[in-house]
Amino acid sequence: MSNRATQATLKIPKNSGAKRRAGGKPRPTDNSSAIELDGLLGHAGYAVRRFQLWIFQDFIRTLAAVDITPTQYSVLTVIGANPGLSQMAVAQRLGIERARLVHLLDSLEDRKLVKRIRSRTDRRSHALHLTAQGTVSLRQFKLLAAEHERHVAEKIGKENREQLLRILSGFT
Repeated sequence: MSNRATQATLKIPKNSGAKRRAGGKPRPTDNSSAIELDGLLGHAGYAVRRFQLWIFQDFIRTLAAVDITPTQYSVLTVIGANPGLSQMAVAQRLGIERARLVHLLDSLEDRKLVKRIRSRTDRRSHALHLTAQGTVSLRQFKLLAAEHERHVAEKIGKENREQLLRILSGFT
């Protein structure tokens, strides 16, 4: 029997406390945990998205003192590991829209974490480098990011975290 059919055959007693709409149908409650998710529970995309929200919230909370977003951290990490990459290469590798990356780099440059150096071979391109301050700051960010990863392991278990990384490695 389908979930709808099951729901249609259930009767909610009048004294159940559920508020009813005109026509006798129960109104949704404000308690989000009481809201039925139906088929969403079987969708990997839904579960991944909810986990991503938790991950981003924890990352932002853990790195709040240094005011670095997950995307900024990713960009700094890639530049730090690959000095001299072009903006286009960073955008492509991380899947960031070029225009968004330009704004992000502007903010990192304003904070003296990144510098752009005009390419000697292509005047339309800039090579990206961490500044001395960016190098020192990235070390601090990585320590905080490691703390965030410990939070993830606490939330889902160390073995599950490692398995999740193995599963998702094909997407990185």
